[in-house]
Amino acid sequence: MMIYLLILFQVNLSPVARIHYSGGGDWYGNKTTFKNIFRYYEHTFKTKMPLNEETVKLSETKLFSYPILYISGHGNVSFDDQEVNNLRQYLTTGGFLYVDDDFGIDKAIRRELKKVLPNSEFVELPFGHEIFKYPFSFPKGLPKIHEHAGGAPVAYGLFYEDRMVVLYTFNTDISDGCEDPEIHEDSDELRLQALKMATNILSFALNH
Repeated sequence: MMIYLLILFQVNLSPVARIHYSGGGDWYGNKTTFKNIFRYYEHTFKTKMPLNEETVKLSETKLFSYPILYISGHGNVSFDDQEVNNLRQYLTTGGFLYVDDDFGIDKAIRRELKKVLPNSEFVELPFGHEIFKYPFSFPKGLPKIHEHAGGAPVAYGLFYEDRMVVLYTFNTDISDGCEDPEIHEDSDELRLQALKMATNILSFALNH
């Protein structure tokens, strides 16, 4: 994985591709999220990152060029049979999917991912999971960025052969918190918490 990432960064390709999905949801939202995550990752690890993420459809074979895929948005998400098969192959051969509920995709994303990994169930990650430890400590798990739904935020994982292949963050909206400050007018502290958690997620995904 590390050799692959070195090649990726040397040619200035993004390690992350946003999935352009069907179904009517706004797959294209959070336009400044990864620009800011990459800059914070650079600051944290003193390494070079690309300017922004790429975009890919699950029907395209180039999706296998990216170690991390990303889904967010509001509303419906729909995968056709080819997309289901491609995503299954991607996840079971080393790929990683990060899903961030921007409020409103929970029912749809659970339905579609059940098609992809029918024998896997979402597992709530304990606060002691390593994704909450490095490089920044989150002893209480996910930070609460936006008050979309009542209750605490939850991080779920989908596993294939003991490897977490999908991370699903629910009821927090890390992506919104990482946007440019004028978009959601979050406090500096909330934005910092979102960027730190996103850096943990990116670091975990790139190293597992």
